[in-house]
Amino acid sequence: MTVVPSKSPRSETDGAVTVPQARAASKAGEGSDPASAPVSGSFLARAALVTASLSIAGSLLGLVRDQSLARLFGAGSDTDAFLVAWTVPEFAATLLIEDGLAIALIPAFSMALARRARGAPGDPVRALVGATLPRLCLALAVVAALVAGTAPHLVKALAPGLPDPPLAADCTRITAVCVLAFGLAGYCSAALRAHRCFLAPAAIYVVYNTGIIAAMFLLGEGWGVRSAAVGVAAGGCLMVVVQLPSLWRRLASRTSPPAGTGSDVEERPMQLALVAAVLLFALCRQSQVLAERFLASGLPSGAISHLNYAQKVAQIPMTLSLMVCTVTFPVVARALADGDTARARSRVERDLALAACVVLLGGCAVIACAPQIIELLFERGAFTASDTEATADVMRVYALGLLSQTLVGALVRSYFSAGRASWYPLGAMTAGIAVTSLFGAVTVRPWGVAGIAAANALGITVTAALLLAGLRAGRPDSPHSVSVRVRQVLAELSRLVCAAVAATAAGAFAASRPPSPAVGLAAGLLTVTLVFVPLAWALGAQGSASALRSLRAVTRRLPHGRFR
Repeated sequence: MTVVPSKSPRSETDGAVTVPQARAASKAGEGSDPASAPVSGSFLARAALVTASLSIAGSLLGLVRDQSLARLFGAGSDTDAFLVAWTVPEFAATLLIEDGLAIALIPAFSMALARRARGAPGDPVRALVGATLPRLCLALAVVAALVAGTAPHLVKALAPGLPDPPLAADCTRITAVCVLAFGLAGYCSAALRAHRCFLAPAAIYVVYNTGIIAAMFLLGEGWGVRSAAVGVAAGGCLMVVVQLPSLWRRLASRTSPPAGTGSDVEERPMQLALVAAVLLFALCRQSQVLAERFLASGLPSGAISHLNYAQKVAQIPMTLSLMVCTVTFPVVARALADGDTARARSRVERDLALAACVVLLGGCAVIACAPQIIELLFERGAFTASDTEATADVMRVYALGLLSQTLVGALVRSYFSAGRASWYPLGAMTAGIAVTSLFGAVTVRPWGVAGIAAANALGITVTAALLLAGLRAGRPDSPHSVSVRVRQVLAELSRLVCAAVAATAAGAFAASRPPSPAVGLAAGLLTVTLVFVPLAWALGAQGSASALRSLRAVTRRLPHGRFR
């Protein structure tokens, strides 16, 4: 996505950069590549708004997808079998779209764009694509074939107590296509975001969920829950299709660099160690799903389904909060490529405050209004009132870890934003998974699915604390690393948490009064907002102030711009 404000009598503009700024950038060696232009706060606000809007649309369609799954197939053994098979696309999404491949590729593309802007010979961006994409496709195709061929063994390892392993194996073979499709989608997303194009990457979950919903309704009667697996495979292919035109336009056209600028940015090819560190971290993080489903497979039928529905709804605030970091991650990577660690640190600290504000506001609503949310979303067809009660209880416990999940997603980008390998995040995530597994094994019998959710919250909190400690500002300074002022960040988070506790208590009381779930949900959401926002502002939380500044920037500049 490129934003081009209309011309005004005062100055001629291109994007968020005025002509004098562009001339100054050209003199400094920035060239005329749009991806090398300085980024204004209003551009980031508009990009975040568009990304968040499409993310909300994708999340809403995700709810419709889960509603359709619950209505058509309920929360029984068939749904449990599909959800075990869904482990494959969930792993693929984390490794190849969200926290894995993108974290490794965006710094590499940012470095290539920096070298292109300074007049490096040839085209560093096209050279990077030629060196990485064919190998990636071959590797992903081999992995997809292995997953399909070993599906029965994977199912047995993932959920040994599953009532219908053959059905889960069939669904696993179908969803194995996502390994290749998600890898290509993640590659396209990383390249486009590095070019400051956010529209197409933000639309991928819209088309993905649309494909799943369409397949379930078109094929569900004859294929049963296997239709959902077909939809997952089709949706993964649509993720690639929706991004290819935009990426092709950017790779097919190259702005000529200014003559005689030379290249003062080192040529640093993407390191195998970096890719390994990022993918192992993402794999370790996603392995908490394995632990959860392994433990839940020994519980009564429907436990895996209750946990899945609770997680999908509760994760919506986290997904929206991380949209901020998705937009600004290329900015941090480019700042480090230019050696500007101060700008990178400032950006990371502001992102942490804003993301925490968003996720805590959403988390308050999830905990306060859990029964009303689940009843309105899912209680119809094969999904019963007892399923609503069980899912709401699990969702409240799971939501206790939302802030930590957001911090992990935001902080890990800082470790890899310079395009260098770091093994510390893997160690931190391993410690968190160990806590999740041990605590879950102890609590699953007395507490059931709620014990698994509590273990998840505790383990991810340990990981977030370790990641934040690893970025403390007292470390030896490096021109290729980000450090944050940990005490300042913790003080900001404590203010927001205090406001969240008060808002949750008030919202739960308001939501429980009306007999109608719709009225109760409206009352709870309104109360949470009216308590959290003013209280966070009164306590001096910077996240709320940053959110208001971003909103003002959007409303001030958006009417004068257009998207292309």
